[in-house]
Order: sequence, then C-alpha cells, then structure tokens
Amino acid sequence: MRQGLGARLGIGWRVHGDGSTPRPGEAVAPDERLSWGRTVGLGAQHVVAMFGATFVFPVLMGLDPNLAIMVSGVATILFLLIVQGKIPSYLGSSASFVGVVAVVRAGGGDTSTVTGALLVCALVLSAVGLLIHVVGAQVVHRVLPPAVSGAVVMLIGFNLAPVVASTYWPQDQWIALITMLVVLGCSALLRGFWSRIAVFLGLVVGYGLSWLFDLGFGPITAPDANGVVGTHPRVDLSAVADAPWFGLPALHAPSFELSAVVVVLPVVIALIAENAGHVKAVEEMTGTRLDSHMGRAIFADGFASTLSTAVGGPPTTTYAENIGVMAATRVYSTAAYWVAAVVAVLFGLCPKFGAVIAATPGGVLGGITVVLYGMIGLLGAKIWVENRVDFGDPVNLLPLAAGLVMGIGGVSLEITPQFSLNGIALGTLVTLVGYHVLRALVPGRRGQPSV
Repeated sequence: MRQGLGARLGIGWRVHGDGSTPRPGEAVAPDERLSWGRTVGLGAQHVVAMFGATFVFPVLMGLDPNLAIMVSGVATILFLLIVQGKIPSYLGSSASFVGVVAVVRAGGGDTSTVTGALLVCALVLSAVGLLIHVVGAQVVHRVLPPAVSGAVVMLIGFNLAPVVASTYWPQDQWIALITMLVVLGCSALLRGFWSRIAVFLGLVVGYGLSWLFDLGFGPITAPDANGVVGTHPRVDLSAVADAPWFGLPALHAPSFELSAVVVVLPVVIALIAENAGHVKAVEEMTGTRLDSHMGRAIFADGFASTLSTAVGGPPTTTYAENIGVMAATRVYSTAAYWVAAVVAVLFGLCPKFGAVIAATPGGVLGGITVVLYGMIGLLGAKIWVENRVDFGDPVNLLPLAAGLVMGIGGVSLEITPQFSLNGIALGTLVTLVGYHVLRALVPGRRGQPSV
C-alpha cells in the first residue's frame, strides 16, 4: 500500500493507547501521540528545556536572541520533515561556535562577517550529510574516530576560557559567582527534569538578583562587555518599554572573509560527532536502527543552519536537553516537537520578549559561561572515556597532545603575511592530519579502532 504524503513526511500520528499515559512498560513512539492536550503540555516542556541555551548562546556570539528563538522553531520543523519524522529532536542554537566567533570578533570581524563564516560552515555540514547519506554512516567513524572527535570538542570548549576571564566575569564578579553556584547546586541537588534546566534556573536567579542588587546597592562601577569601565545599572530595561509586542526580528545579510571562514570551519568536525551521538542516543531509546537516517540528520542540521545564518541567525544543532526530556518521559512523539517549534516561532515574533533577553546582565553570563564552557570541553573527555581511547598508544597520544596545546594556547602558524592558521583551526588540523598520518605510517600501531 502506498503511503500518503503526510505519512512519508512523518506528520501523521496515531493515538497511543487511550491517549492519557504510555501503557505500562511501553513508550510513545515517534509516529504516535498522546491526546492533544497532553501533547501540548509535553511540547511546553521541550520549550523550557531548550529555551535557556537557545537564547544564551546567541547572546554570547553577539547575535539577536529573538531571531535565534524564532529560527530554532523553523529549523526544528525542517529537520523533522527531512528525517521523515524518524528522529525526534529539537534544533536549538549551537554552543560549538561560541569560541570561534569570539576569535573572529577579536580579529576585527563584525556581525555580518561572523554570520558569513557560519553560513559557509553550514553549507559544508550539509554537503557532508549528503555524502554520508550516499556512502553510509561508517565513514563518520573512519574519518573521525573517538580519539580525534573528542580532542576537537575539548579544544573548542577550553579555548573559551579566556573569554570568561576577560569579558564576562569582570562585569560583576559577585553576581557571576552566585549564578555559578546556583547552576552547580540545581544540577547536583535537583532531580529529573529540573536538574536538566539548571542553566536556565541559574540565569533566572542571577537576573533577579542583579535587579535586587540595583535596588539595594545602586549602580555598579565595572567594565562593560567592551572592557570600558564605567558606572551603570546591572539590569537596563529601558529598551523593553520601547519594544513592540509583535514584529519580525531584525535580519541582516552575511559577508564573507577567508580568514573568518578558516577559523570557523573546524567546528564541522564537532557538529558531525555531536549529531552522530544524538542519533545514536535516540536510536537506543526508541529501539529503532537509524544509521540509514544519519546522513539525513546531518544534512538537515546543515540545511537549517544555512537558512538561519543567511538571515543573521545562529547555526543550530540537535539538543541533548530535549533528548533528556524524552528519556525522562518515555514519550518520543514528534508531535510534541511540532508544538514546541510553533511556540518558539511565536516567541520569536515578540520583540518585547527579545528586549528582556538582550538585557541579561554580563555578570549572569559570566557565571553561566564558567560552567557551560567547561562542560563543552569535558564532553570531549567523555567521548574518550566512553570509547576507551588508549593513551598508551602514541598514535592517539601525540597528535592529540600537540593539537590541544596549539588550539587552547592560541599558537599561530603564518602561511603568508596575509594568512595564518591559529587557535582552534590549527589545533584541529594538527590533530586530524597527525592522527591519520601516524596511523598509516607506524607499523603495528593502528590507533583507536573504528566503531
């Protein structure tokens, strides 16, 4: 029997059981749903889960958070259509680009240069997705074994440490410290869903405390985001009153500079590893083999990121936070993600909401980024541990050691007076090329085997 268009696109859902709760010992499959009332409630949980990170990362990259929220909804819808509803996931703003964007801006790049470099990276990711779809998912494991992908993720995270120390933390060290402690406490002491949104809770508490500190202690004298010392309120809501309740976010066109593109491109490796890991996580939860859809998932992420960055938004990626919600509820219905996506689009069409987000105090961002950037780096170590990377083998140890120090330390290699490789780009190149060259040349030393 031929499937209808809706079924092929994954937008037809049958009701699970009586529509109230999953049957004992069972889960709600991606092509199933509960009653629409409960589905809307689950969609709201997904909105809360993605919300904090989806607007924090654009703020850290100097991009419009309101636009980021809106395009995350559009990106999620595109993703679900491209993967034909087989991989329930939410696409929010990617954290992997925060470090490279900071490098581009430190080199004099403006917002259009940043989004141009991100757009090129998204196009490359789309092309990689198409290639994987044609040749099979095994190519990911061969080109990017755990030893290499873990190192790239680690250097992307730890390369951000100077940004925390020089940009965010000095703006209000005490609010930063309190926010950091709230994030740590909520993550460790709370359970289930609430522990998964610890960053969001820390942001809310830090925002509120900053406002109370303004009332109790007056304005603060400290550096602003540009490092200029002055006296100013911690929370400046003047733009909120002027912002309308309804309207389109500000859009802008990208521009392209080779130096910025070279800095950003290595993040493709991290995104491939991240997407592959999330596909595997969903595969394990749903009990459905998804290798045949991995190429589609990576292409969908790249395609959605291309559209987002083309209008001035951030690149997107599948969110572990929402995968955590599925694990907690055992509801894998893509209908809930459609609800979350529509809600995100509506949020993005409210400029007043975006103005509140844009007023997030620098000290709050300092406390959050201390945790987030470290977590990004340690995800690389997690990849090593889970895949039992053997650091007693020089094929694994030596290129990774050299690449990490180059990437994190900001070592620069001048190719011509106008062009040089440094930081994340150089560290990634040394790690990737060094690993594969040694693996091919050293007899009896084959490095980390393909998975």
